[in-house]
Amino acid sequence: MRDIINYTLFTIGGDTPVLLIDLVTSVFGLACVVLAGRNSKYNFWVGYLYTALLFLMFWNKHLYASLILQPISLGINILGHYRWTHPKQDEVSSQDHASLKVSMLTWPQRSMAIISVFVLALFWGWLLSLLGNQWFVGVFPADPVPYLDSCVTVLILVAQFLSALKKWDCWIAWLLVNITQLWLHISVGHVFMPIVCGLYLINGVVSLYNWYRLYTQKA
Repeated sequence: MRDIINYTLFTIGGDTPVLLIDLVTSVFGLACVVLAGRNSKYNFWVGYLYTALLFLMFWNKHLYASLILQPISLGINILGHYRWTHPKQDEVSSQDHASLKVSMLTWPQRSMAIISVFVLALFWGWLLSLLGNQWFVGVFPADPVPYLDSCVTVLILVAQFLSALKKWDCWIAWLLVNITQLWLHISVGHVFMPIVCGLYLINGVVSLYNWYRLYTQKA
């Protein structure tokens, strides 16, 4: 399994390997967010495969917070798949009675989400800073960027949960995720993922507009 994960397609600059797992993960990730931005329920089917690929990629880089996120992400993905296709009577889209309509968070809910991100990211980052350095030394390699890893992890959880509820605010969270992920992937030597994060940013801005239009149309 590790041989497949570490399979190198080619190198850049003679010492930066471009791995097959990075390329495949990038393609599935981009497909998933583009479908979500277009309000397509098929993004969840692609998302299931994307979650599995991310688990392997982060395991290979010892990014434990991001790795642990993947089983949780799978659960949120399943929740979102169900909610998008089984709306309650007052949540039905005006254009498709079998789909969930786009809605927004209230300002108190947004404030709570922001506070939760900061608190959880700091706490999780502190725990990860101990793993491999003071806890299980020699068993787990230390996370190279524990606080950044944790910040990305918590932001993704919030963005995924809001996406599962079809909240317009999820795209603001995804834009923050894309910026922090770009920094994270560059810091650990990923090649394709920073490029994909740049494409995610463009898709996020377009999706922010698309979902606002759907919100005003109650779609």
